[in-house]
Amino acid sequence: MIIPATDEKVRIDKWLWAARFFKTRSMAAKAVSGGHVHVNGSRVKPARLVQAGDTLHIRRGLLEFEVIVLELSSRRGPAVKARALYEETGESIQRRERDALDRRLVKAADSSPPRRPDKRERRKIRKFLRKD
Repeated sequence: MIIPATDEKVRIDKWLWAARFFKTRSMAAKAVSGGHVHVNGSRVKPARLVQAGDTLHIRRGLLEFEVIVLELSSRRGPAVKARALYEETGESIQRRERDALDRRLVKAADSSPPRRPDKRERRKIRKFLRKD
């Protein structure tokens, strides 16, 4: 159920859960308490009421989102409806794409072998290092 964006207000942890930023409401509350969610630039508590027009900065692991609240909902619904609750800023989208590209490039530059050597390969390595 989507509540029209009038003077209605919803707790930030409920909204984050309903907008599918976090899998459970308790995870959303922990993130807010831990300082990973800022409303209009300031750190808040899980009981803080959010309203339409607020700007949220959400950090979830390596991902950072900057979204504008369009609609309110205290119930979790389908992902399509959840995406309609907010609009991500263009700068945030570009930053996430750039960070993802950087992570891919770092991973591609990693020269570690794809797996550990098996018994036969270990014997060959030992034999090579001894240089008999």
